[in-house]
Amino acid sequence: MKLDPFYLIVDSGEWIARLVPLGVKLVQLRIKNRPRTELCAEIRRAVAVCAKHQCQLIVNDYWRLAIEEGCGFVHLGQEDLATADLDAIRASGLKLGVSTHDERELEIALAAKPDYIALGPVYTMILKPMKWPPQGLTRLSEWKSRIGDLPLVAIGGLNVERIEGVLAHGADKGIHRPYACPGNLRLV
Repeated sequence: MKLDPFYLIVDSGEWIARLVPLGVKLVQLRIKNRPRTELCAEIRRAVAVCAKHQCQLIVNDYWRLAIEEGCGFVHLGQEDLATADLDAIRASGLKLGVSTHDERELEIALAAKPDYIALGPVYTMILKPMKWPPQGLTRLSEWKSRIGDLPLVAIGGLNVERIEGVLAHGADKGIHRPYACPGNLRLV
């Protein structure tokens, strides 16, 4: 499986509608704490925009909605992985990405037979507090040697200057989360 090396995370269908037409080829829709009707509308909007522009959409957490809306990928954290119906996910044809932060989580993720593994935070995060310390580039290399050909996604504290090092240490992708500033977009 091949994924675009630039893996964008956004929190709305609006961001997808704004950024995907600019050439984004891989995007995760990560929405938290919204009513089901709003989630469905956001996912539908994202699916339509991504289909029109040949962009791969990954839905964060909501594996049931991803199945219902005909998405291609779902990304699960460890808590969601513990309660997800992996047989239903596979039967639907959804591909699976899983977040990891330590050795135990990597073993749990590998047992789920994901289509990619994410490791993070690689660097210190400024957008949200993390209970895990930065993993660093050495851990990326270790993870890559353990997972072999499975794609490895680097999460957390990435910016343009850090991408080369992340890719050189085994990550196949880097995740960037944009956020709105007055009149512009920044990568964090």
